[in-house]
Amino acid sequence: MTMTGLTGRSAIVTGGLTGMGLATAQALAAAGVRVAVGSRSGGARDAGNDQVPHDIAFSGKLDVASLASVAQFVAAATACIGPVDILINAAGIAAEQPVCGHDDALWDAIIDTNLSGAFRMTRAVLPAMMQRGWGRVINLGSTAATVGAKDSPAYCASKAGLLGLTRCVALEGAAHGVTCVMISPTWVDTEMMDRTLAEVVAREGKGRSIAQAKAEIAAQNPQGRIIESAEIADLAVFLCLNAARGITMENIQVTGGVLW
Repeated sequence: MTMTGLTGRSAIVTGGLTGMGLATAQALAAAGVRVAVGSRSGGARDAGNDQVPHDIAFSGKLDVASLASVAQFVAAATACIGPVDILINAAGIAAEQPVCGHDDALWDAIIDTNLSGAFRMTRAVLPAMMQRGWGRVINLGSTAATVGAKDSPAYCASKAGLLGLTRCVALEGAAHGVTCVMISPTWVDTEMMDRTLAEVVAREGKGRSIAQAKAEIAAQNPQGRIIESAEIADLAVFLCLNAARGITMENIQVTGGVLW
């Protein structure tokens, strides 16, 4: 998919070395954007780190659950790519655990990463976007924002909260040329999906493989497939274009027709 009109812009992508974050970072780079990616597991590109694609301008270690880490990363990223025009909040974690007996530490970790982390990153770059009169904030959410799951209370709560944050940021930025949208996909074929399914099949104890679990999910989708990261990335890039400047405060679901 060819995108034009973003050459010279700059973007930060959190969770940018895996899954939808990585796909979006590379799609933005292909559209001419200077991209900085942050990840808990990643650091600067060097002789011993080939995880960072060569089309990414900057990569650094980022823990969105840490205020100090956010401040350090944003400062280092902007020193390399310039003022941030686009923020993609893709960092996220998930874990399977029912409400009954849910561990407080696990709850806090999921909320702090998926919701509070997006808030910290947005707060760090939004004022300058508003001052310059142009900006895009895109939050990678989930159908979990509007559909519950008995074994994912913290994840569902974090994504529902992210939708509320999205709407507030959209209203705050609307008069200043800044849009904010949440993209909410169903299952996407990523490393996180594999980890989540591994937890599910282990808990079930029925001997199902991850591949079998994936096949069952695909069969339940009206399109008979699992959404790909590239689809989310292309949508994110489109939402950054001036052609999409009227699209804000929205929760755009990418589901293939399935509810969850």
